[in-house]
Amino acid sequence: MTPIERTAYPRFKRLITAHELHLFFSPSRDELEWAADATDCDEHLLALLLILKSYRRMGCFPALEDVPEMVVDFVRRAVELPEGTLPVYRAERTAKHHRGLVRKQAGVTYDQVKARGIVEQSIRKQAASKNRPADLINIALEKVVEAGLELPGFSTFDKMASKIRTEVNASICAGIHDRMSAAQRAELMRLLEERDSDGTTLFNRLKKPAKGPTWSHFKNLTKRLEWLDELSDTDVWMDGVAAGKITDFAGEADAADASELRDFAPVKRIALVAALTHKARMRVRDDLATMFCKRVATKIKKAKAELEEIRLAEREIVESQIGNYRTVLKHIDEGGPAQEALSKAATMTAEVRQALEGLDEEASVDEVATRLEGRVSPAVLALVKAQVVQAAGSARSPARWTASEGSRSSTSRSRRSPPITATSGKCCCTGRSAGTGR
Repeated sequence: MTPIERTAYPRFKRLITAHELHLFFSPSRDELEWAADATDCDEHLLALLLILKSYRRMGCFPALEDVPEMVVDFVRRAVELPEGTLPVYRAERTAKHHRGLVRKQAGVTYDQVKARGIVEQSIRKQAASKNRPADLINIALEKVVEAGLELPGFSTFDKMASKIRTEVNASICAGIHDRMSAAQRAELMRLLEERDSDGTTLFNRLKKPAKGPTWSHFKNLTKRLEWLDELSDTDVWMDGVAAGKITDFAGEADAADASELRDFAPVKRIALVAALTHKARMRVRDDLATMFCKRVATKIKKAKAELEEIRLAEREIVESQIGNYRTVLKHIDEGGPAQEALSKAATMTAEVRQALEGLDEEASVDEVATRLEGRVSPAVLALVKAQVVQAAGSARSPARWTASEGSRSSTSRSRRSPPITATSGKCCCTGRSAGTGR
């Protein structure tokens, strides 16, 4: 039996709110007058009103004992019947007569033969692609409602769905069986008997999932695909069978072991194993593609890391070569015009530092002018001090200033501001010749 809770068959909810009670189960004045004229006692009045409101709400007649107590109490209080009045029929003929009155009042056609025909036709059509009874029942319910017919009882839907599904599945299994040769059927049955290297049957090999994306697992998966392809082309076996049915058959076979499958009828047993073999071939191909993509992604990630290491190493080599080239350029052609200019600039820088030895920000303009034998502004003094710091720093003694150090300072200074011009041979402060020592 399929639980009614898994289907869309109308039924009372476990919890009905006050709003729903007033909205769906409140009898109108006309309904109360109609029911009073059709009944001769309070019990029949309450029962008639209950099946009327339930039918309008659900489209079928529930058993009176299935009507929730809160609904019974609500309707009883709404029509002001005595406390303790119960909805009961003393005779089944009266209940049948009241159901006819309700159908006439609701304007619904009662044709169970036609309704059963619609149910059978819709279930048989859908059973070729769907396997769950609840799905088949829901589709049949929809078709009956669309036809404007009263719904048969739930047991009718459930019995028809179970019976028709069994017939359709048997037909599908027979078709799979007939599309296989005797040798192919024997090969599938051998899977249930022969043992693998690990002691389990070959049938269990069909169920094994893929492992991690290693090279050894990839090769083993390739061998498994070759083994599956050797069994046969399963697409021929499953020709015309819906994908949903194949999945359900394969799932049923996967949930059972070899000993359980031996208890099945031969035709069904072969069909289930064939469906599992077909799904195993599909799964192994998907696993191979997934594993290949993961392997390629791993290689790409590793290659990117190695490429970055190579790029960093090459950059260090290039930077080192640039530094060496710069050093070579500095010392090339000693005694040439470039070296002579650097030496002259170093000498001029040393003379300026010696002339300004001991001066700071507080030094007066007169003192600077006295040393340089000319007039100079504080701005120029600040500029000269900056050049002193640039040249080597005030902490170094002029006596220790060497031509090579002056060359480095002059080179550094040449990339910034040019307060001392090596080519002019004059001090930037006074314009006098730097070679005079003043």
